[in-house]
Amino acid sequence: MTLEQDHVDDSIERAAEAVGSVWPIHSFVTANPLAGLEDRSFDEAVAEANELFGGRGYPEASTFRRAWADGRIDPDVLRSVLDDHGVEGEPAELLDELEAAESRSEGDAETSNHADPATEAVDQVLTKWLAKFLDEGLAEWSMPDREEGFYAAWRKMAPHDDEIPNCGAASDLPETPTAAIETALSDYPQGRWEPIFEHHLAALPGWTGFLKQRADADGDPWQAAHPISLTEYLAVRLTLAELLDAPIEPDDPEAGAGASDAEAREGPPLAELWLTAWEKSYRRQLVDDVDRSADESEGDATNERPASQLVFCIDTRSEIIRRHIEAAGPHETHGYAGFFGVPMRYSEYDSDVEIDACPPIVDAEHRIEDRPAEGHHEHAETYDMWTRLASAGRKHLKALKTNVAAAFTFVEGAGSAYGAAMASRTLAPSAVHDLTDAVDGRLPSAAEFCSPTVDRPADAHDHGDALPRGLTLEQKVEYARSAFELMGWEQFARLVVFTGHASETTNNQFASSLDCGACAGNPGGPSARVLAAICNDSEVKAALRESGIDVPEDTLFLAAEHNTTTDEIELYDESAPESHREDIQRLREDLADAREAATAERTESMRADDDDGVRETERRAADWAETRPEWGLSGNASFVIGPRDLTEGVDLDGRAFLHSYDWSTDPDGDALEAIMTGPLVVTQWINNQYYFATVDNGVYGSGSKVTQNQVGNVGVYQGNGGDLMTGLPLQSLNVDDEQPYHQPLRLQTVIHAPTERVTEIIAEHEDVARLLDNGWLDLSVMDPTKDDDVFHYEGDLEWEPRLPIPVAH
Repeated sequence: MTLEQDHVDDSIERAAEAVGSVWPIHSFVTANPLAGLEDRSFDEAVAEANELFGGRGYPEASTFRRAWADGRIDPDVLRSVLDDHGVEGEPAELLDELEAAESRSEGDAETSNHADPATEAVDQVLTKWLAKFLDEGLAEWSMPDREEGFYAAWRKMAPHDDEIPNCGAASDLPETPTAAIETALSDYPQGRWEPIFEHHLAALPGWTGFLKQRADADGDPWQAAHPISLTEYLAVRLTLAELLDAPIEPDDPEAGAGASDAEAREGPPLAELWLTAWEKSYRRQLVDDVDRSADESEGDATNERPASQLVFCIDTRSEIIRRHIEAAGPHETHGYAGFFGVPMRYSEYDSDVEIDACPPIVDAEHRIEDRPAEGHHEHAETYDMWTRLASAGRKHLKALKTNVAAAFTFVEGAGSAYGAAMASRTLAPSAVHDLTDAVDGRLPSAAEFCSPTVDRPADAHDHGDALPRGLTLEQKVEYARSAFELMGWEQFARLVVFTGHASETTNNQFASSLDCGACAGNPGGPSARVLAAICNDSEVKAALRESGIDVPEDTLFLAAEHNTTTDEIELYDESAPESHREDIQRLREDLADAREAATAERTESMRADDDDGVRETERRAADWAETRPEWGLSGNASFVIGPRDLTEGVDLDGRAFLHSYDWSTDPDGDALEAIMTGPLVVTQWINNQYYFATVDNGVYGSGSKVTQNQVGNVGVYQGNGGDLMTGLPLQSLNVDDEQPYHQPLRLQTVIHAPTERVTEIIAEHEDVARLLDNGWLDLSVMDPTKDDDVFHYEGDLEWEPRLPIPVAH
């Protein structure tokens, strides 16, 4: 019986829900690998994920043991959590019990995880063709007929693959993907099809997640040129399973297989209780610090105008540099999502590539390009000349290295030069950094002579653009107004600096994971430049004043980019008027002082011996052998939404996302609603990516960088084939092979706002309520209408006041 194609597609889409999306490595987005299971409670989701993917869901006993020994788990908090669930025993005994259960579970897993040889053959053949089809410019010779789609292209090539038996001609295979699926499943009742789909999609979750993301990516040029769908993927996989005599239907899981004594208890697993105690201990300290800072700031408010206001991304790495900037001079710092509220598709000057510079949960709405600014065409010509020369050189070099006929003579002629360059990079990376800086200083960067095209041209839709170019005046005003209302601004300095961020690293396949997550794994400088250009528009300023946002005539908006590896902040001030030059120079000096202090703090966390933090971070940026150029967001554990007074002067150790918000300027709660439905959801994704990649790096991370191989410019393998790895490498999370640096805790959120307002927002947004009620993140509210008393969210729109933990006797 033939089914309608859309019926099959819908069934496949439902079956794929459990697999999280995976972004390409060149714009890696940190996302919850269990995002498809967020409608379950946390403990149910990790149990189901263990069955589907074989991944562990809780930290190992050794991690809890280390946290306990370090004093990160308060004994009174632990005893209270255990008592609440009727668990008796001393902590050391319970850790021993947990460790013994883990050993038994691992032994059971080793016994049951011997893959069927035929299934391994299916995986091997399938991933070989996926890598060839999905290549994004890395391969010299591409797979033919990719424009026809994955199934059609594979069907033509299959007869030429000697690893595929019984396939003499393309005509031996079904003509369409749907027909191929129906043929492979003809012996199975339709009621079993969806579980079969889920089983095969979960077999290679990395490739499945990447296909999901690419198919959902609106405007993806690779998907447009070489289309692929989960239906086509399953058509090939099921056809291979049939040809290679591999099992189609999953075995029934053994009831209780691998269940530990701890998991057999009534109620949450023992590991869940240890995790909860650790999280409560951290939350207790966080709330105490925030509460104390709020008390100390009462009565300290001043109307004195700051020298500058710098708006950083909410990224945890901004917390460190913000503290040191505030200590260096009379500067205010604020936190705002790093795409600065403008959902755009951005094209860099002289680039054929467009990127969506906005979070994955936001659709791009505008097309913005960089164009040479008036009066800077001479710089553009210089840039173009050197860029063309460098591009031609790279192409010629690549041709020589990949040309079979020229390879030997190339090595003979260029070997000594290559050897010297490699020796310099290996033995003197700091000198290489200095040389690169010197060259960059002689050549203009695109940001120096270009301006983003923020104005909407009259023919915005004349070229068939999917997105309109530029913005209307009304849209520009709205983005500026939203930014200041979300942050609760009532005062403006002479200098306001929107500061995006990016990382600097060498020979790092996961470099984009260190760029701005709010910009979908891309640098945040372009977004900062767009908002600065919007706010400098005289018509925008006038409209803001009319709406009650009083922007002084002398306020200048600048853009900047924070290099999170070296803590250098580059100001884009080429077009600044002479009237603000002294202000800018003073800011530069204070930023230099802040950089010295911040790099000293960060190099200490990197276990570096160098006393010169600036020099050490520059070395890490240039050293192609450096496995750990920076910690990225490793260590993230909390999100504070409120005025800077709550956290000013508090050392949060680079572990907190910080979003500025003033409840008193948000009478309707619209600004808080935007933060809770946007940045809060994204930070939960980031937090859970780090959590799961830490607790099981082999399944939810990507293993050691040392044994990784890049595939198709889209991801990495461990070894020379198999599934795409879905998360962060071991070196981004661990001090060494055994000791984690990241503390795997679920996100602890503190909001400074009336409890009733937060409750209303949770009630109106099912996705936010689901994350909270199911335990994917934790929420406390510091209520300014009740003397800043703290209330903890207990689920189902219920709150409990903060109570002291009873002291154990």
